Amino acid sequence: MDHRRDEKDWLSALGFAFLTYNSATAVYRSINEPSAVAFVVIAYLDLVLLFWCLRRFETSSESNRGKYKAAVWSLATLLTAMFSHKVAAIMPWPVALIVYGMTVVTAGGGFWAFFVYREPPPADSKTSSN
Repeated sequence: MDHRRDEKDWLSALGFAFLTYNSATAVYRSINEPSAVAFVVIAYLDLVLLFWCLRRFETSSESNRGKYKAAVWSLATLLTAMFSHKVAAIMPWPVALIVYGMTVVTAGGGFWAFFVYREPPPADSKTSSN
């Protein structure tokens, strides 16, 4: 069991290093475009915070999960909106409207799944066998 955790930690560190390297390279290549640099930095910080909140959510007690769930949804929605805006900017306006619509549906669906939907309790095995 401990071996799996070490392997998981190693893969997480490798993924984080890859993300950091690519973000630093993007900032270096876009150094003369402040808006591009801001986009990369904000997206990088958002991803780092998102992964941190996900880890905290997975390891927290049931009573503390609400605030991490809200943070995960907010950070994921921000990232979705940022990338959708970049994509929509290069599309014709009808396609851009579709992209923005998909963003709203995705954010709304995530909100519904995280905060509204409740799984039904499991059916009682005695009543279902009759």
